[in-house]
Amino acid sequence: MTRPGGAGDFIPMVDLAAQQDEIADEVDAGLKEVFTQASYIGGPAVAEFEQAYARFLGAANCVGVANGTDAVELALRASGVTAGGEVILPANTFIATAEAVSRIGAVPVLVDVDPVHLLIDPDRVAAAVTPRTQAIIPVHLFGQTAFVERLVPVAAACGAVIVEDAAQSQGASRHGRFAGTLGHAAGTSFYPGKNLGAAGDAGAVVTDDEDIAARVRMLGAHGSDHKYQHDAIGMNSRLDTVQAVVLNAKLRRLAGWNERRRRAADRYRNLLADLPGVELPRTAEGNVDVWHLYVIRVAERDRVLAALNDAGIGAGIHYPVPVHLSRAYRELGAGSGSFPVAEQAAGRILSLPIFPHISEAQQQYVADALMESVRNLGAR
Repeated sequence: MTRPGGAGDFIPMVDLAAQQDEIADEVDAGLKEVFTQASYIGGPAVAEFEQAYARFLGAANCVGVANGTDAVELALRASGVTAGGEVILPANTFIATAEAVSRIGAVPVLVDVDPVHLLIDPDRVAAAVTPRTQAIIPVHLFGQTAFVERLVPVAAACGAVIVEDAAQSQGASRHGRFAGTLGHAAGTSFYPGKNLGAAGDAGAVVTDDEDIAARVRMLGAHGSDHKYQHDAIGMNSRLDTVQAVVLNAKLRRLAGWNERRRRAADRYRNLLADLPGVELPRTAEGNVDVWHLYVIRVAERDRVLAALNDAGIGAGIHYPVPVHLSRAYRELGAGSGSFPVAEQAAGRILSLPIFPHISEAQQQYVADALMESVRNLGAR
């Protein structure tokens, strides 16, 4: 098993340097313009990105904000979620989804996920609805799109809004419609490692509802849509102009980069198809996934992860602790066994490196190392 590039070559989870090399000239030119014009807050690059990303998704509005957590919170607030209201979300998600709910003073109501794709289970959502339910958050995890069409009648019956967490799904679609355009509003993150990533923190709210978009923009500017007139208690959450320059350059390549991720996922599937003891991810019917993460499931995951890391492979876990088992959410009172699918997955999931610029040789090395680690464990 020969490591691509030599013994010192590390295969990262995502290669941001390769992305930067591809966009360097455009970013340099854009940054020069920003600094020449001194347009640091809300400059032309921000409006350009908001309009371009809305067009990319086929949405009416995109409002840039400071990060993905703010995006979900602002989307919830602008959609009418209030303190004390209940918001249903999956137990298998990054904690930021729940944080956005808690920061409003609303109550996170966790539900389990489906056993195949680890996405929010619509049947569990329907069972969790109460008279206090104000919103449902489907999380488009790992570059998939959740089964939002099954949540729409549930939300309509109880008068709740659907606010998508689209942080891992830029360009993913379900039945021909992009993730982020399936509910009332969506929050997304442009954290550097995302399919569409900035050079720091950044995010956006996407919606077809003009009133929601206007309210997000107002709340993100200290509750003001006119200088020194404050109609609500808001926050300071705006898309930085420098980050917009980076995002504009990357957005022009996003469709192509996502296609390269799909080809990489196909290669992994072919390389690992006959490996016993390893469960490969599957694309749901109707979905076009963008493979933000390539998440397998394997027994003795921690030993396998250690072996891969020792071999110079930047594999990881997304996510090792479900929300309800984190210390931050002990007050929910949902102990071990409350959400068995999410809990079992948390002990078996393993994310392999995947990014647009990953080479066939790098993937072959990852596959060989995984095969060797699994065989060694089987021989114990």
